[in-house]
Amino acid sequence: MQANTDTPRHTRGARLEARISQEQKALFQQAALLSTRTLSEFVVASAQEAARRIIDEHENVRLTRDEQLRFVNALLKPPAPSKRLRQASAQYRATTGL
Repeated sequence: MQANTDTPRHTRGARLEARISQEQKALFQQAALLSTRTLSEFVVASAQEAARRIIDEHENVRLTRDEQLRFVNALLKPPAPSKRLRQASAQYRATTGL
């Protein structure tokens, strides 16, 4: 589980700057106002949420029920290797000496 970086024990010494358009700044300011945050708080919280979501999407695999069953069945009852796979395996062993 990730540590919560919003806690007071974390010093906010690092700085991040970004060039944005006036339209983007106005949009962010309006959203910050509506969420009762400062502009900086809003931008940092939004970026942090997006970063966590993207990392989660790349670190976790989500399967439907059907995909789960097919995956487990493939692990428990793998298909016999094809001719092409047997050839590749033989070539690998010949090349590596394993």
